[in-house]
Amino acid sequence: MASTASTQPTKLNSLQISLLRLFERGMSDEEILEIRELLVAHMSKKLLVEVERVNEERGYTAADVEAMLNDPS
Repeated sequence: MASTASTQPTKLNSLQISLLRLFERGMSDEEILEIRELLVAHMSKKLLVEVERVNEERGYTAADVEAMLNDPS
């Protein structure tokens, strides 16, 4: 089956794409999508853990984070 790598809405970084290409040979489109979703979920969880660590380390409040996210600079 042809890969649907370029048509999926899931965003992957270059390392994730390279890893996925190692596994996708001979896999169905459904199996490829499942691996993509797992990779994105894993990376999202790791990002949240890191954000929480930085918030605790620096003493940021929810209001501080919201202000930083809405700051155009």
